[in-house]
Amino acid sequence: MNILKVTGKFLDQPLLVARFNKAVPAILSGAGGLYCLKETLDAKEHNRKKAAVRTFTTMGVTVASALAAPKITNKIFKNAEEFRNIKQIVKDNKGLIGAFLNENNVDEATAQILEKAKKKVLKFREVKTLFKNIGREGNGKKLLNELIPNPNNINSEEIFSEIGRLSLFGLIPVLGGITGGILGDKLTTKNWKSKIPDKIKEGSYQYLANIFLCNIGAGGALAILEKLNIKSKAARAIGMVTGIILTGVIGGSAIANYIGQKVINPMLHQKHKTGKLFSERKPEPLDIGLHTDDIATVAVMSGLKWIEPALPLMYAISGYRAGIGYRNGDGLQNI
Repeated sequence: MNILKVTGKFLDQPLLVARFNKAVPAILSGAGGLYCLKETLDAKEHNRKKAAVRTFTTMGVTVASALAAPKITNKIFKNAEEFRNIKQIVKDNKGLIGAFLNENNVDEATAQILEKAKKKVLKFREVKTLFKNIGREGNGKKLLNELIPNPNNINSEEIFSEIGRLSLFGLIPVLGGITGGILGDKLTTKNWKSKIPDKIKEGSYQYLANIFLCNIGAGGALAILEKLNIKSKAARAIGMVTGIILTGVIGGSAIANYIGQKVINPMLHQKHKTGKLFSERKPEPLDIGLHTDDIATVAVMSGLKWIEPALPLMYAISGYRAGIGYRNGDGLQNI
């Protein structure tokens, strides 16, 4: 039995994905609120009111834009697949399972699991049991693939559309973070305009290094593999990760800093004391950690459904750091 396939089926259960998707707004809002509270309490006592206004404004607009991003991108990219709601999934499951049980004889344990699958998320061992008992061939295999559809490899025509969709998805929270950060500064600081350049530079760093260039690397690698007619999901995943490493992890920071120095600084009439490439912004462990959203990119481009609801959570981090104009330690705390 292919344990990876069972794991993929377990995670891609439509009910599990739909419930996770429904929970994301509460998770993101709650986590953002707790972080803002911590930042406020960590500020000096005489600055706590300003810190609260600024952090909650920046985070609030970032979270709102991150949660709006899926709806905006799905509206623009009309071919994007919408998640079914829980009621529709339960209705579909009841129909599929009812028809299968009427036409096929199964053991009691399998029947009980299928009855549960009509309206509840199955545990890993239950998905594994279904694979073992009915999922290898015939009507049982067909049923499992209807209940939990297999991920589809996107074709060459869809690759760059998907790059565009994911890149817009990531851009919206970054723009939201910058907007929220500027508003928070305006409400609390007289010299708020002087802080705008750092927000724009951090936003460009977050977007280019942690989102856009990684999407380009993954999509470019996928296009090459598609042209070579390589369909293996393992080979495609390895190829996309390699593309991400080359364009995003290795080259993204350098490119983002170069654009900051050569384009954004002159455009905003900003001078910098040194011409060294990483004098604007040094890569940090958290920046490497943010590349976990690139694993999400690989998963989404591989056709997996379970990871997409998590994208707002991941991209909101980049948006917030853009909003505070993070420059290796120079952030919101310096009020």
